[in-house]
Amino acid sequence: MTDLPAHPELDPGQEVFHEHRRLLFSVAYRLLGSAADAEDAVQDAWIKWSAADRSQVADPKAYLTRIVSNLALERLRSTRHKRETYVGPWLPEPVLTGGDASEVVTEAESVSMAMLVVLETLSPLERAVFVLKEVFDFNYAEIAEAVERSEAAVRQAAHRAREHVRARRPRFAADRSRQREATERFFAAATGGDVNALLELLSPDVTLWTDGGGKVRQALSPVVGAATVAAWFAAIGTVTYQGVEPAEMKAELVEINGGPGIVFRGPGRVIATVTFDFDADGRITAIHNVANPDKLQAVSDGTAHDLGTQ
Repeated sequence: MTDLPAHPELDPGQEVFHEHRRLLFSVAYRLLGSAADAEDAVQDAWIKWSAADRSQVADPKAYLTRIVSNLALERLRSTRHKRETYVGPWLPEPVLTGGDASEVVTEAESVSMAMLVVLETLSPLERAVFVLKEVFDFNYAEIAEAVERSEAAVRQAAHRAREHVRARRPRFAADRSRQREATERFFAAATGGDVNALLELLSPDVTLWTDGGGKVRQALSPVVGAATVAAWFAAIGTVTYQGVEPAEMKAELVEINGGPGIVFRGPGRVIATVTFDFDADGRITAIHNVANPDKLQAVSDGTAHDLGTQ
């Protein structure tokens, strides 16, 4: 996205947009599950804002949110077929996070890989309504204006979306300190090739989702079961992975999408990210492994996104 001037050179219109830019990216990313697409939506919103008669805008925040929401909805509709024909599991594009989204539990959950995967199963309208209502606390009248639907239609979409998400979201989650501890132990066990230690951390019916997008070799269907998943990760430190020899591979603990995760790197590039879902006891119930190089640019850039909702 084109960077706006950072200081006194900002004109009033730029100042207003700059003030709300983080919010706009946060909305667009939750709607699209892609940092690159979210940046494009924010850039397009800036172009529309620049061309608008701003003297007629009473509430810039609501106006800009409406612009970016509609842009994101258009992108969602245009990319649905591409995602439906995707090679292997489709996972959201991971981002490094910090700031409010890492500190407020509800915000962290709303941007977690697990939640974004659930949101992907909603219709574009349901997804927009759910995000604007449940995450950003817009009222129904504001959402109706943003998505250009009647308030009655928005209420119906919100009800369907809530029921859908409630039925599919992870039902249990350990507290953040326990999640961090389990991730650290997983990190040590995986990089050390310790299968037994991995088995202690995994739920018996743990599921591993791998997204290579047909660009790199990954499992084309979910890998299920603690023994199989443990063997998968224990082998990472002993075999060539995506053309990277074990001695050249580095791994680090980072915060991804509001929770603890792992980034695997080869010489000059990120080769994969790994994030986790946990049960109430801190055992790992699901693992999301993104290896499609097209989805790793945001992590490669090294910029932590503040995905707070204010």
